[in-house]
Amino acid sequence: MAIALIAIVAFFFLFAGIFTDYLWYDSVDYTAVFSGVIVTQILLFVVGAVVMVGIVGGNMLLAYRMRPMFGPGMFGGASGADRYRMALDPHRKLIFLIGIAVLALFAGSSFGGQWKTWLEFVNAVPFGETDAQFKEDLSFFMFTYPFIRMVLNFLFTAVVLSAVMAAIVHYLYGGFRLQSPGVHASRAARAHLSVLLGVFVLLKAVAYWYDRYGLVFSDRGFVHGASYTDVNAVLPAKTILAIIALICAALFFAGVIRPGGMLPGVAFGLLVLSAILIGGVYPALVQQFQVKPNEQAREKTFIARNIEATRKAYGIKDSEVIPYDAQGEANNANVSADSSVSGVRLLDPNLVGKTYQQKQRIRGFYDFPDKLDVDRYPDPQTGNMRDTVVAVRELSGPPAEQDNWINRHLVYTHGYGFVAAPGNEVDAEGLPNFTAKDMPVTGPLVDQTKLTETRIYFGEHPSGSEYSVVGGDRNQELDYPFSENNGTGTGQKNTTYTGKGGVPVGSFFNRMLYAAKYGEINLLLSGDISDKSKILYERDPARRIAKVAPFLSLDNNAYPAIVDGRVVWIVDAYTTSNAYPYSESKSLEAMTRDTVTDPRLVVQQPRDQINYMRNSVKATVDAYDGTVNLYTWDESDPILKTWTNAFPGVIKPKNEISDSLEQHLRYPEALFKVQRDVLSRYHIEDPDAFYSGQDFWNVPNDPSGGDVKQPPYYLSVKMPGSPNPSFSLTTTFVPRQGPNLAAFMAVNATPGDDYGKLRILRMPSNTTVAGPGQVQNNFQNKFSGELNVLGLGQSKVRYGNLLTLPFAGGLIYIEPVYVEIAGGSGQEPYPILRRVLVGYGSKVGSANTLEDALKQVFADAGRLPTTPDNGQPNQPDQPDTPQQPNLSEEQLAKAIDDAQAAYDEAQAALAKDPPDWVAYGNAQKKLADALKKLEGVSLPNATPTATPSPTASATPSPSGTPSPSATPSASPSPSS
Repeated sequence: MAIALIAIVAFFFLFAGIFTDYLWYDSVDYTAVFSGVIVTQILLFVVGAVVMVGIVGGNMLLAYRMRPMFGPGMFGGASGADRYRMALDPHRKLIFLIGIAVLALFAGSSFGGQWKTWLEFVNAVPFGETDAQFKEDLSFFMFTYPFIRMVLNFLFTAVVLSAVMAAIVHYLYGGFRLQSPGVHASRAARAHLSVLLGVFVLLKAVAYWYDRYGLVFSDRGFVHGASYTDVNAVLPAKTILAIIALICAALFFAGVIRPGGMLPGVAFGLLVLSAILIGGVYPALVQQFQVKPNEQAREKTFIARNIEATRKAYGIKDSEVIPYDAQGEANNANVSADSSVSGVRLLDPNLVGKTYQQKQRIRGFYDFPDKLDVDRYPDPQTGNMRDTVVAVRELSGPPAEQDNWINRHLVYTHGYGFVAAPGNEVDAEGLPNFTAKDMPVTGPLVDQTKLTETRIYFGEHPSGSEYSVVGGDRNQELDYPFSENNGTGTGQKNTTYTGKGGVPVGSFFNRMLYAAKYGEINLLLSGDISDKSKILYERDPARRIAKVAPFLSLDNNAYPAIVDGRVVWIVDAYTTSNAYPYSESKSLEAMTRDTVTDPRLVVQQPRDQINYMRNSVKATVDAYDGTVNLYTWDESDPILKTWTNAFPGVIKPKNEISDSLEQHLRYPEALFKVQRDVLSRYHIEDPDAFYSGQDFWNVPNDPSGGDVKQPPYYLSVKMPGSPNPSFSLTTTFVPRQGPNLAAFMAVNATPGDDYGKLRILRMPSNTTVAGPGQVQNNFQNKFSGELNVLGLGQSKVRYGNLLTLPFAGGLIYIEPVYVEIAGGSGQEPYPILRRVLVGYGSKVGSANTLEDALKQVFADAGRLPTTPDNGQPNQPDQPDTPQQPNLSEEQLAKAIDDAQAAYDEAQAALAKDPPDWVAYGNAQKKLADALKKLEGVSLPNATPTATPSPTASATPSPSGTPSPSATPSASPSPSS
């Protein structure tokens, strides 16, 4: 009775898990994926279980039926096997059934787990290209070969288990004796085992034959793919071994007819000897005595194959390498004609998350990510698209003192608001100029985009892993808080979810299922759940897409965008493989790791080792109702075509992407990281030069991030020969053995005719253009005095992203510098833009604004385009050459003391509750005056104590209107 009850409970929980999965897929209209995967897994499970049980169980029964008719004593006397047999024989049927059931479970689960391999095999689409060695269509290696290996491995396992279990049965029932002095095995037992060994060797012959095709994935040679030794030694050896294995299989089968163990013994010895000599020794001799003394010449053809295949597999074969002799000195004509830097992004999305948190969090139960995103939105005055740093205000959970089941799952259900600021400007205090902010959301961007739905029920915050019960009759969900009575009181606006997403939990049955799923009795008993309520779960955008498209790899960075008046999450999805012939295989995780890789996000990666990658799908998740849409992006990708055959209708055609969505699509970061890693070697197409490796590159380490690669950056770049800047993803390379700049690479990230075009500006081999690390050191040495002043007291200087871009015939480096200041009232410190550093050739500049820093660097080169308050570039007068301050040691010490005193005054003003903004402004002016005296002063023996940040503004001005909050989370208006 107890066992039956346990079985019923276990079955109910299993059913609850499967059926709630079905309900979730039904809620997002992807039941075709659920049913397709489940049905395929069940069919493969049944096939795997039946075949394995049939082979192993059949051979066990056959061995039992072939037991000697005179019993175990036929070989003379009893043995240890008799004791085992007598103990097991009364229960042999039960033991057999239990063993077969366990075997069926494991075999079926293993075979069912290969559903992706099966679906790729039966839905395969030809590539239309053949490999260099066997002239087979690439689809054979990508889809057919993995399936053949899967079947062979399964059959090998079945035959080996059959031989082992048959031998045990023969031993127990007298078929052979390990200690008998006379005949050791009956003729039936010998014949049975001989046949099984013959089948095993026959399978080995088939495996040897298909091993030949597997040589295109070999890593024996200088590069991945079939090498000289593989083609000229291993390939013929595999063919010979396949023939020998067939002969040996025949000898094993002949042992059934001819009594005695001579033929099987000869077969076994021949197989082992040939495998050692032909399969091992011969290729090793060829490698040692033919290849190693002349490796470059021997491997040249195969290196060329690897280069061609790798460049195709990673989508870099059409990358354009442009010789670029970067100038160290800019001339008047070039500087005056190039206006591309006037709108460069200064806000670092990897730093200003804390600033968004401080100024736009509003309440402690909201949160912004540490790493924000860069998108493109129109300038409200010019209508031109510009880089914009964006984020959504997500829910982090109820306040600790109010954390109970009702509040966590029924009241605090969603975040609220979209926050954005142009990347190329800040206000007078160095804070972002928000174009979308506050609660409810206001700002020019809201009007431009006609943003109407700002509730965030689906997002990246870890709290999204929890479920929420929404909808129904009760208006109990917290929508957003607000201030009232001139800020002396607080209130809140409630709402009720009306979206189409979510699973209905109005019925007792569904509530019971979800109570079992989450182990939460309140889901069953709560009176706050009505017949119109829904449950929302799997709310992380990447996780939702991973469930509806389990055959795709996903980018680790979903980003929010305003599309048709709603906030949607955009996620780039990839088709990957490790079966592209001759292509270099590398770790996806290692290629995409850098200083901004977010370990918090779980990325679906069907395989980590890859040698093929395409950004084949663009996916979106509606932040309000969770609607998931998958759109074809790379229409030529055979892997995607294969999966669309497997799941027709799941992925929408490319022409269904709306214009409003397309303008927010961008070249994916993960793919670009993979391509730059591959291009660090495979920009070389000549096999001899590739073999020497002298021109290999490295991705430089982040100058402010330690021994980790510098991330790529989204920014608007004007490449040589292009009429206008374009939104691009950029990176740099340095030589393997040097700090100088080797190359600059950019890809057009905006959908259009030029989308995805990789352009590499390659420096001359004798270049003296400084690399990012050298430029960072130059900045620190040149401006150590003012940077040290910025880090006085408890302030922490933080370097922003060191941007590199072509300008005026050379390369310009631009780096924003932030100071982290205390937030007041115990809040976390947040960065404020205080300085902009510029480097071009041997010249560097440091100023409060990009315009002034450019004037310092290009004072003698011509008129610089600038961006005034209205965002329109103009042509300022010829700037004066900055004069180097000539301060005595006493004057320098006094200036530093004045700066420290001003900083202390500012911190004291901020520490008041509420902050004294008038005193803070006066202190900022004093600090600016002190820093102005130090501007340009170099202290050779000083080094900055931390990462740097720009100076304070001459006059304080608040960054915006007060947010509806009881806490000073936004700067107050002047009247406050």
